Amino acid sequence: MTTVETSVREGVAHLVLDRPSALNALDTDTVLAMRGALDRWRGDPGVRAVVVRSGTPRAFCAGGDIRAIREAALRGDFAATTRFFGEEYALNQEIAEYPKPYVALIDGVAMGGGLGISVHGAVRVATERSVFAMPETLIGFFPDVGACFFLPRLRGALGRYLGLTGARLSGADAVKAGLATHFIPSAELPEFTAALDTAELDDALAKYARIPPPSDLDDIGGRVAAAFAPGALSEVVDRLRADGSAWAETTLGSLAAASPLSLRLTDEMLRLGERDSLAPCLRRDLEVAARLVREPDFAEGVRAKLVDKTGDPRWSFASGEAVPQERIAALLGG
Repeated sequence: MTTVETSVREGVAHLVLDRPSALNALDTDTVLAMRGALDRWRGDPGVRAVVVRSGTPRAFCAGGDIRAIREAALRGDFAATTRFFGEEYALNQEIAEYPKPYVALIDGVAMGGGLGISVHGAVRVATERSVFAMPETLIGFFPDVGACFFLPRLRGALGRYLGLTGARLSGADAVKAGLATHFIPSAELPEFTAALDTAELDDALAKYARIPPPSDLDDIGGRVAAAFAPGALSEVVDRLRADGSAWAETTLGSLAAASPLSLRLTDEMLRLGERDSLAPCLRRDLEVAARLVREPDFAEGVRAKLVDKTGDPRWSFASGEAVPQERIAALLGG
């Protein structure tokens, strides 16, 4: 079954994600289909730009097919899990280095791997229906797909906040943060896409892009910067408790729901990513992902959140302080 529809029209290549029953979650076949198309178009003089979008209004891309990855891990097929991550991260790198404009129309949910196939591109269009998030700590994993490269580069400790808590951003928030480059109302995306047949990309963007609605980051940006400033995770918790606002209470709840192992690992990955370019971040992602899927927290987190949907994960550690530093070092390959 085809999960990606490809076509070229008037010099613009189109990648349409077509796996609606899974909210366009990425599996190995989907990733390989995207890579194959991009490889074909890279040197094609008849292609001047690439547009990736969803064929369903329900989501842009809900991430990697994490349930299938869990199933492979449970049966001990770690070759399959490593192959998926390797192909996915290679796709992320290819998008970042693509020699032609890569335009992602992020209309709907974009989580985890959905950001990997959009945020690394040159043009990232958000709408009023967009939802951006990296919720991996809530399933015993970590923000991968190069997130440890792009999250630390967001202003005001926003990347640390998003990576640790899995907090969601609206389309307006994403433009404010820099994860999206433009805002176009969802209803106008078909017109924008059709305009690319006869207009240059910059001209079409100038015609259809709009000023985004007000962003919630205008209200909480200062709180985020204060609470998630450098310091241990315990200090972050103390700052949030001292803040006492409704936002702080919600954020404390998100941290409490996450895997303590994932929180400690993610915090270290974000710190390491501050100094690296994308390529070494993706190489580290692959090494860590290959190890982390063997950890009990991954299978348990996916079970509680996505399989049984009971919301009652039994994590390996009671708190971040209880996670031995040696455990984190081993996951990082140290």
